[in-house]
Amino acid sequence: MPDSSTVSVRYIVNDVDVALPFYTDLLKFKIDMHPAPGFAMLSKGNLRLLLNKPSTGGGGQTIADSTVPSPGGWNRIQIEVDDLEEAIKKMQSMNAKFRNNLIDGIGGKQILLEDPSGNLVELFEAKR
Repeated sequence: MPDSSTVSVRYIVNDVDVALPFYTDLLKFKIDMHPAPGFAMLSKGNLRLLLNKPSTGGGGQTIADSTVPSPGGWNRIQIEVDDLEEAIKKMQSMNAKFRNNLIDGIGGKQILLEDPSGNLVELFEAKR
Protein backbone atom coordinates (compact mmCIF):
# COMPACT_ATOMS: atom_id res chain seq x y z
CA MET A 1 0.00 0.00 0.00
CA PRO A 2 1.37 3.45 -0.88
CA ASP A 3 2.07 5.99 1.82
CA SER A 4 -0.46 8.78 2.29
CA SER A 5 1.57 11.23 0.19
CA THR A 6 1.12 9.16 -3.00
CA VAL A 7 -1.20 10.78 -5.54
CA SER A 8 -2.81 8.63 -8.24
CA VAL A 9 -4.01 9.90 -11.61
CA ARG A 10 -5.65 7.80 -14.34
CA TYR A 11 -5.20 8.62 -18.04
CA ILE A 12 -7.18 6.94 -20.78
CA VAL A 13 -4.85 6.19 -23.70
CA ASN A 14 -5.51 4.70 -27.14
CA ASP A 15 -2.69 2.15 -26.81
CA VAL A 16 -0.86 1.45 -23.54
CA ASP A 17 2.16 -0.05 -25.33
CA VAL A 18 2.55 3.11 -27.44
CA ALA A 19 2.14 5.35 -24.36
CA LEU A 20 4.74 3.52 -22.24
CA PRO A 21 7.89 4.80 -24.03
CA PHE A 22 6.53 8.36 -23.85
CA TYR A 23 6.24 8.17 -20.07
CA THR A 24 9.29 6.00 -19.36
CA ASP A 25 11.85 7.27 -21.90
CA LEU A 26 10.78 10.89 -22.23
CA LEU A 27 9.47 11.66 -18.72
CA LYS A 28 11.42 9.01 -16.74
CA PHE A 29 8.48 7.24 -15.08
CA LYS A 30 9.09 3.72 -13.75
CA ILE A 31 6.81 0.81 -14.74
CA ASP A 32 5.41 -0.71 -11.54
CA MET A 33 2.94 -3.07 -13.21
CA HIS A 34 1.91 -3.97 -16.78
CA PRO A 35 -0.22 -7.11 -16.34
CA ALA A 36 -2.27 -6.79 -19.54
CA PRO A 37 -2.14 -4.92 -22.86
CA GLY A 38 -4.87 -2.52 -21.73
CA PHE A 39 -3.38 -1.44 -18.40
CA ALA A 40 -0.14 -0.23 -16.80
CA MET A 41 0.77 1.40 -13.50
CA LEU A 42 3.71 3.82 -13.50
CA SER A 43 5.33 5.97 -10.85
CA LYS A 44 7.56 9.00 -10.53
CA GLY A 45 8.29 10.16 -6.99
CA ASN A 46 4.97 10.21 -5.14
CA LEU A 47 2.90 10.29 -8.35
CA ARG A 48 1.25 7.08 -9.50
CA LEU A 49 0.00 7.15 -13.10
CA LEU A 50 -2.53 4.55 -14.20
CA LEU A 51 -2.87 4.06 -17.97
CA ASN A 52 -5.99 2.37 -19.33
CA LYS A 53 -7.10 1.60 -22.86
CA PRO A 54 -10.83 2.24 -23.48
CA SER A 55 -13.15 -0.79 -23.21
CA THR A 56 -10.56 -3.07 -21.61
CA GLY A 57 -12.11 -3.36 -18.16
CA GLY A 58 -11.26 -1.65 -14.91
CA GLY A 59 -10.93 2.13 -15.25
CA GLY A 60 -11.24 1.89 -19.04
CA GLN A 61 -14.50 -0.03 -19.17
CA THR A 62 -17.69 1.27 -20.75
CA ILE A 63 -20.03 2.69 -18.10
CA ALA A 64 -23.73 1.95 -17.61
CA ASP A 65 -24.98 4.61 -20.06
CA SER A 66 -22.71 3.10 -22.79
CA THR A 67 -20.17 5.94 -22.60
CA VAL A 68 -16.69 4.76 -23.50
CA PRO A 69 -13.84 6.65 -21.78
CA SER A 70 -11.67 8.57 -24.24
CA PRO A 71 -8.30 10.32 -24.06
CA GLY A 72 -7.50 13.99 -24.45
CA GLY A 73 -8.91 17.16 -22.97
CA TRP A 74 -7.22 19.85 -20.89
CA ASN A 75 -6.82 18.19 -17.47
CA ARG A 76 -3.19 17.36 -16.85
CA ILE A 77 -0.44 16.42 -14.49
CA GLN A 78 2.37 18.89 -13.89
CA ILE A 79 6.02 17.92 -13.74
CA GLU A 80 8.46 20.49 -12.41
CA VAL A 81 11.81 20.76 -14.17
CA ASP A 82 14.94 22.76 -13.31
CA ASP A 83 15.58 24.13 -16.84
CA LEU A 84 12.46 24.17 -19.02
CA GLU A 85 14.14 25.45 -22.18
CA GLU A 86 16.73 22.67 -22.01
CA ALA A 87 13.99 20.08 -21.35
CA ILE A 88 12.07 21.34 -24.40
CA LYS A 89 15.15 21.06 -26.64
CA LYS A 90 15.84 17.52 -25.43
CA MET A 91 12.23 16.43 -25.92
CA GLN A 92 12.02 18.05 -29.37
CA SER A 93 15.07 16.00 -30.37
CA MET A 94 13.04 12.93 -29.33
CA ASN A 95 10.09 14.06 -31.54
CA ALA A 96 7.88 15.12 -28.64
CA LYS A 97 4.68 16.95 -29.58
CA PHE A 98 3.86 20.21 -27.81
CA ARG A 99 0.37 21.74 -27.84
CA ASN A 100 1.61 25.31 -27.32
CA ASN A 101 4.72 27.46 -27.11
CA LEU A 102 6.57 28.25 -23.90
CA ILE A 103 4.60 30.62 -21.66
CA ASP A 104 6.47 32.86 -19.23
CA GLY A 105 3.96 33.61 -16.46
CA ILE A 106 3.95 35.24 -13.04
CA GLY A 107 4.97 32.08 -11.16
CA GLY A 108 7.23 30.57 -13.78
CA LYS A 109 7.48 29.10 -17.27
CA GLN A 110 5.30 26.32 -18.64
CA ILE A 111 4.57 24.35 -21.79
CA LEU A 112 2.04 21.62 -22.60
CA LEU A 113 3.37 18.30 -23.87
CA GLU A 114 1.02 15.75 -25.49
CA ASP A 115 1.29 12.01 -24.99
CA PRO A 116 0.59 9.77 -28.03
CA SER A 117 -3.16 9.81 -27.22
CA GLY A 118 -3.43 13.60 -26.76
CA ASN A 119 -3.36 13.66 -22.94
CA LEU A 120 -1.49 16.64 -21.56
CA VAL A 121 1.55 16.84 -19.32
CA GLU A 122 2.49 20.34 -18.18
CA LEU A 123 6.21 20.95 -17.81
CA PHE A 124 6.85 23.78 -15.34
CA GLU A 125 9.89 25.75 -14.18
CA ALA A 126 9.26 27.90 -11.10
CA LYS A 127 10.59 31.47 -10.97
CA ARG A 128 13.69 31.72 -8.83
